[in-house]
Amino acid sequence: MKKKIVLALMLAVSLVLAACGNTEGDGEGGDTTELTFGINNWAENIAVSNMWKILLAEEGYEVTLKELEKGPVWTGIAQGDLDVAPEVWLPFTDAPLYEQYEEDVVLGDVWYEGTALGLAVPTYMEDLNSLDQLNDYADDLGNRIVGIDAGSSLVGITGDAVDEYSWTLDLVPSSEPAMMTELDKAYQKQEPIVVTLWSPHWAFAEYDLKYLEDPKGVYGEPDDIMFMTRTDFEKDHPEVWEYLQNWSMDDATLGSLMATINETGDPVEGAQQWIDENRDLVDSWME
Repeated sequence: MKKKIVLALMLAVSLVLAACGNTEGDGEGGDTTELTFGINNWAENIAVSNMWKILLAEEGYEVTLKELEKGPVWTGIAQGDLDVAPEVWLPFTDAPLYEQYEEDVVLGDVWYEGTALGLAVPTYMEDLNSLDQLNDYADDLGNRIVGIDAGSSLVGITGDAVDEYSWTLDLVPSSEPAMMTELDKAYQKQEPIVVTLWSPHWAFAEYDLKYLEDPKGVYGEPDDIMFMTRTDFEKDHPEVWEYLQNWSMDDATLGSLMATINETGDPVEGAQQWIDENRDLVDSWME
């Protein structure tokens, strides 16, 4: 009888331990594992982070999106307080942060190649192709360049370009929504307009646009976008690491994701709709 009681107690304890152990499983088989993404308040960052939150939820993960400035995201990953940051721009934009934290973070593969900053015009402005032509089109453009926020680096660089190219046009800062409203109004009427823009951005999925060539190199060289994780993340979550390594997007796919979110007005609803419409692509990442 004593042996039976001991065996019963051992069995009960083993069942309890097994149940407790499964609460921090690998996300498969019905268990839930919590992950924290550190994200910035940028359209593409919000878009892909909500996309991954939904995709990982389908695999049994609970993802928390923690919105921070860029510096704190790097600090959080380096200290192990965050698991994943989906957006790192290298080799140029984020180089100072990478040099500071490179021993304490792990970079994943590039998922978007060839970012860009500059001035863009609709493609129906066929004869305007270079920044050094802008003065010739000043009257057509209303003597203005439509910018975004005055404190943004893009507007700051454009201010430098005004001096470098000796433009007679005025740089008019506004905001991203105001700039897009101006672009849409001009585009619908097929009127000339020049705006500060960057890639990736949903505008390139909605409108036929082109960057003006920058022969003086004021806007710098293109970056690639990759993700980063805390150290040991690959060991702790090898399947999620593999999903992220499989991830790849271009102007068309990322632009359409951002455009869908913009149209719905909700990042979760928009990301879910885009996933449903691009199931073959996202399934290829989850192999």
